[in-house]
Amino acid sequence: MTEHEFYMNLALNNAKAMKGQTDPNPLVGSVIVNHNQIVGVGTHLKAGEPHAEIHALRMAGEHAYGGTIYVTLEPCSHHGRTGPCAEALVEAGIKRAVIATLDPNPLVAGNGVKILKDAGIEVVIGVHEQQAREMNEVFNKFILEKKPFITMKSGISLDGKVATHSLSSKWITSEDARADVHRLRSENMAILVGINTVLKDDPALTARIPNGRNPLRVVIDSSLKVPLNYQVVADKKAETWIFTSQSYDKAKREQLEKRGITVIETSGRKKVDIEETVSILGEKGISSLFIEGGGNINASFLQNRLIDKVILYFAPKLVGGKDAPTFLEGNGVEKMEDAIELTGTEIQKVGKDFRFSGYPVYKKDS
Repeated sequence: MTEHEFYMNLALNNAKAMKGQTDPNPLVGSVIVNHNQIVGVGTHLKAGEPHAEIHALRMAGEHAYGGTIYVTLEPCSHHGRTGPCAEALVEAGIKRAVIATLDPNPLVAGNGVKILKDAGIEVVIGVHEQQAREMNEVFNKFILEKKPFITMKSGISLDGKVATHSLSSKWITSEDARADVHRLRSENMAILVGINTVLKDDPALTARIPNGRNPLRVVIDSSLKVPLNYQVVADKKAETWIFTSQSYDKAKREQLEKRGITVIETSGRKKVDIEETVSILGEKGISSLFIEGGGNINASFLQNRLIDKVILYFAPKLVGGKDAPTFLEGNGVEKMEDAIELTGTEIQKVGKDFRFSGYPVYKKDS
């Protein structure tokens, strides 16, 4: 490992520790080194607060002069809720900037590097670039498309079942796997389920971990069937938005809104328009969406090419039964050659279970 890689690793690890806190901003970490000593460390903590570079500069003080800053994302060059970090680095007398990756934000996109170079600062780009890009997969999509990065998660048996033929489903996966899911919930801005999941399980859809945040709860409910006494309506532990169709129950909507529930009508005549739902979430600043729906919701999002990442927890169990529900229903593809392949796949053991993750690759329309 080179010197640059060593210090960039520190910056990356610091940034990753803030996952779930900076939305919709990116995860960013920085380290300032002078005379082979770390004199400043910074991490972006929350949207609207100082960026990682500013925290590192404040810690370094006068020792930043003539030093090298390692930063996981190109320093910003525009005036937002905070000032331009690139200009702050110039003013502090930084001699060299080692940057993992350029910022995809059109407001930055190379302008930060230009400010540094114009001031005579040596710039090195691309150290641990892939790791930095993967770390900010949510931000990278949202800043360009203004739509949330969507992760589909399911806990299943080895034969793909989410319940038995009698709909018994607790618990397929182990306690360790369920704890991992709660962590993922807290890292996402919103969690989405369909009304069938709500009616069957009455889920809280909260992240039950210390200091974890509860995501916004999103329910797809075409006619507003959700009972008023169910947790997503009554418990007040997290905000709930219900997306519905043109055929919704108007009296029920009034009852829900009196209880503080946001009801959003989509253009679908009898069913919720899924693509419109995703667009609305993006417009409202939701950068990451975690889907824990049933087989039909999962299939609908996948068929509409809306899923960015798939996470499956495989329990070492065999359920069987042709009528036992699977995590992916719908009509499916007609030919095996049309199956959606996943790339960037990883498998790791979580308790007694196995966590699989990958990214769908959608074929271009011919």
